[in-house]
Amino acid sequence: MMQGMQRIAQSEDERATDSGKVLSRLLSYLRPYWLSVAGSLVLVIINAASQAGGPLLIGRAIDQFVTVGDRSGLATNMILLLVVYLVGMLAMRFQIYLMNYASQNVLADLRRQVMQHVQRLSLKFLEDSEAGDLQSRLLNDIDAINSFLSQGLTQMIGSMFSIVGIVIAMMLLDWRLGLATLSIVPVMLLTTDVFARMARRAFRRTRSTIGDVSSDLQEELGGVKVAQAFNRTDENIDRFSERNAANRDANVQANTVTSAFAPAMDILSTIDTAIVAGVGGFLAIQGAVTIGVVVAFLQYVQNFFRPIQTVAQMWTIAQSAFAGAERIFDLLDTDPEFEDATDAIELPKIQGRVAFEGVTFSYKEGEPVLDGIDFVAQPGQTVAVVGPTGAGKTTIISLLPRFYEVNGGSIKIDEYDVRHVTQHSLRSQMSMVLQEPFLFSGSVLENIRYGKLEASDEQVQAAAEAANAHEFIMRLPDGYDTDVGERGNLLSLGQRQLISIARAILADPRILVLDEATASVDTRTEVLIQKALNRLLEGRTSFVIAHRLSTVRNADVVLVINEGKIVERGTHDELLAEDGLYAELYNRQFYVPPQEAETTPELAAGD
Repeated sequence: MMQGMQRIAQSEDERATDSGKVLSRLLSYLRPYWLSVAGSLVLVIINAASQAGGPLLIGRAIDQFVTVGDRSGLATNMILLLVVYLVGMLAMRFQIYLMNYASQNVLADLRRQVMQHVQRLSLKFLEDSEAGDLQSRLLNDIDAINSFLSQGLTQMIGSMFSIVGIVIAMMLLDWRLGLATLSIVPVMLLTTDVFARMARRAFRRTRSTIGDVSSDLQEELGGVKVAQAFNRTDENIDRFSERNAANRDANVQANTVTSAFAPAMDILSTIDTAIVAGVGGFLAIQGAVTIGVVVAFLQYVQNFFRPIQTVAQMWTIAQSAFAGAERIFDLLDTDPEFEDATDAIELPKIQGRVAFEGVTFSYKEGEPVLDGIDFVAQPGQTVAVVGPTGAGKTTIISLLPRFYEVNGGSIKIDEYDVRHVTQHSLRSQMSMVLQEPFLFSGSVLENIRYGKLEASDEQVQAAAEAANAHEFIMRLPDGYDTDVGERGNLLSLGQRQLISIARAILADPRILVLDEATASVDTRTEVLIQKALNRLLEGRTSFVIAHRLSTVRNADVVLVINEGKIVERGTHDELLAEDGLYAELYNRQFYVPPQEAETTPELAAGD
């Protein structure tokens, strides 16, 4: 067991940061609730005084009443002892209530702050992070902090005040026996420090491994259909078992450290009792102290180590909380890659002119994705962006709403550089319809209204009708009140896409981004979606990652992207006449032989 504990203590890759700094930062969240904290501290002092006063009354009863047979005085003393302990118990009860009130408010504030901060982080950070690990920080790590604030902190504070009160009472009763009792304290502090350091490192590992387990669990549950299709369930189970075993081993090591602490304190308590009994007995024989004083000190020894053992038990919870707090604060200290400039202005209502001027961009330094992108989209124009896979099409439309920051050049909307306006005012005048539509848990009505929260039910229905979604919505069990399930999994892909288009129509954006919105649906559903898109495109500046013939043919401008550069631009007919890359892509991907068009009327209509 000791070898395992030493291995934890000597781990070089898991050095614990200063517990005091983490605790100080965590407790700073209590400031808004200082009245509850102050009231709790007052009650803690009252409870500590009752714990310290009890043995004094017991010693007094022995020396002044028991030895002389004063029954009346003994009865009065016992009633007083009962009152003291009753006051202490009530003080502890209300102290716990006040601290729980403050701690639960702190946790609510912390969750809200973390959620707000995550929403501000860049897409690059979120893409580089595992969703399961982020969820573990928001759930498991904050739960660990919850256990500490709602249970551990209250009991630790109460126990510490009890220790202080007991020490003061002992020194006032007899300083010699007081010093004898405290002689074990240096050894106790050294033991506590050693165990605390080992426990801290161990619990940091448990918090990290539970993040791995959460991440793997989310991925496996989300991909179970693919795993079954490719017969990979056994391999996935084995991989999960490895991460689960790592978390198990980390918790076993952490518990090995913390479970050894209580027996160590018991041993020290027994040694201290023996010291007090020996010194007290010697002083009593010499007539220097009374028997009642010795009995009181033996009671104090027990009372002295009881709160210490409580602190030890709560310290286990504290170490887990500190490890969780480290991960939470690490997330909060992650700076967004870009924020609104200090002099950023609100973007006024725009006409929709968009200009890319010499835009360069790379996700990783030294690996350019876009190089010198120049083009202008006039208000109301539809710009189709085509090119081979990995050419940079999606990157271009991701830069427009500032999901990423350009490395060079500029993007202007109605002559406003997007870096000089607030992100909220910029994105409020844009909408996106993606290839994989995302719906939130809730009703159809709530998902469409997501595009404009203040919209009336009539406006929502009008948007659904414009998106060709009203008919299928009315066939659902509860119409617009039908629950779509998690991520909309109770609806088909085409139905989810029609709802996402209705959401965009309701938002009434000036600039619209379509990322292959019809790429994954059947041709009959594509006809419905295409008609809805035609209504959505009317009068708006639109950027379309082109996939279907109709979108490319009807676009005002087609930009052909290859290796991060615009290699061709023009209308559909002009680019076909040039017989370049666009013509090659068209003939290879978009061309439909006449005989196929005749036998597939839906596709022909979609063209």
